Amino acid sequence: MPTQTEMTPRAAWLLILAASAILMITMGARLTTGLFMSPINSATGLGVASISFAMAIGQFVWGAAQPVFGAVADKWGSAKVIILGAVMLAAGMALTPFVSSQWGLMLTMGFLSAAGAGAGSFSILIGATAQRLPAARRPFAAGFINAGGSFGQFVFAPLMQAIINSAGWVMAMLTMAATTLLTIPLAWPLRKGAGVAKADPAAAVVLAKPVDAPGIGLGAQIKIALRDRSYLCLHAGFFTCGFHIAFLVTHLPGEVALCNLSPGVSATALALIGLFNIAGSLTAGALSTRYRMKSLLALMYASRAVIIVIYLLAPKTAMTVYVFAGALGFTWLATVPPTAGLVGKLFGMRYLSTLFGLTLLSHQVGGFFGAWLGGLSFVTYGDYTWMWYADIVLALAAALINLPIREAHVVREPALAAKASA
Repeated sequence: MPTQTEMTPRAAWLLILAASAILMITMGARLTTGLFMSPINSATGLGVASISFAMAIGQFVWGAAQPVFGAVADKWGSAKVIILGAVMLAAGMALTPFVSSQWGLMLTMGFLSAAGAGAGSFSILIGATAQRLPAARRPFAAGFINAGGSFGQFVFAPLMQAIINSAGWVMAMLTMAATTLLTIPLAWPLRKGAGVAKADPAAAVVLAKPVDAPGIGLGAQIKIALRDRSYLCLHAGFFTCGFHIAFLVTHLPGEVALCNLSPGVSATALALIGLFNIAGSLTAGALSTRYRMKSLLALMYASRAVIIVIYLLAPKTAMTVYVFAGALGFTWLATVPPTAGLVGKLFGMRYLSTLFGLTLLSHQVGGFFGAWLGGLSFVTYGDYTWMWYADIVLALAAALINLPIREAHVVREPALAAKASA
């Protein structure tokens, strides 16, 4: 690995924009699955609990795929991983209308689509850009890429609902499947060696030298990370984030229906979450260069608890749902830039795709429970009240657990690395 590489500002922007566009499509596909809950239930008669479980499996697989694909990307390059993911995501979505059992949904939505989306998600995209950009630009790049995912939710939620209303859910699913294939040409700037230019050094963005100690392999690095308290605190906080997001993505349409509001309100609410998270992601990326990232995370998690309490006390009108969506959307996935930034700050860039991918696995373990328990809550109690209470408690716990995080580079002496690999 070269110690220093030159990248022109134009190439840097091309890299960031390509990664952002890929995440826009893969997250747009993932974060609109809740809109298909009722149509799939009507078509198959499987019930909310069974469909929720299949979607919960998808939440877990999306997270589990990211450290695996992250390790592959760290070794063989991000572009190949993204192309494979595009094929899997498109196949899973295209096959979903042709299955009618829970096992079939677990295969298509729970495995193929989720794993494919994971191959074109945060850990791979942020890792690919962070390894090529200087430290000062990484938080902004992470925020910008993250905003792309939110923009996908803003674009595809109302679009999918409009197609469902006009042409049916099968056409909407097939349209989304075809759209995901656009990530294949977008992967071109992320291939190995892309963006490196022999430009005038005065006009070039010079990448930081690798900070990882020589001789430390991936396995040893993972062992060191898993012994670090700050890294484990990030995992715990991200678990809560996943629980919260998966619950809402999967069950917000059901919550809206319980309020006797139209399906269009849920689609608009999901779009507003995405729209406001664009601002939230960019803000989080910018603030991460000026303030302690652990403090930003604690503030965002605590604010979610307050927002949910206000929502529960407010009258359930369309405007209430829209205000709730906008307020929540500002912190929705804005936790990603400071979390990725802290992982890079603690352990360097060499294995960022893998180490950040592992935090996303914890995120999606929470996502599994958020999606699954939401369905059980609805079937058992007829509403989501207890899920909202759990959200409040977990959000406050996540805020507190981020405070002890140490924002300092972890010293990795060769002797320690040898011991970790033993």
